[in-house]
Amino acid sequence: MASPQRISKIKVQLQRELSDIIQKMSDPRLDMLAITDVTITRDLSVATIYISILGHEFEKEIVINALRKALGHVRSEIAKRIHLRYTPELKIEYDSTGERAAREFYHC
Repeated sequence: MASPQRISKIKVQLQRELSDIIQKMSDPRLDMLAITDVTITRDLSVATIYISILGHEFEKEIVINALRKALGHVRSEIAKRIHLRYTPELKIEYDSTGERAAREFYHC
């Protein structure tokens, strides 16, 4: 098990590298994507990427599917950039926190 300090350091590094990798991909569907958070398990085996997407509901599904299809490439790029014994499995979760906050702000 990794120490909390190591997990925190890897989390920051993962988020930075993921943002860079996705930005450099030539898929225009991923332009509306923002990584809001990354969590990683204590054994460093699974990283969950929380994403926010600007656009309509149908566009969100398109972007999420495009990112899921690219996860193999993203994971191999992570392996090249972050030196860990094992590259964590990547999972995607949609983060609707920003949408909820905007709805609450405009409805007050």
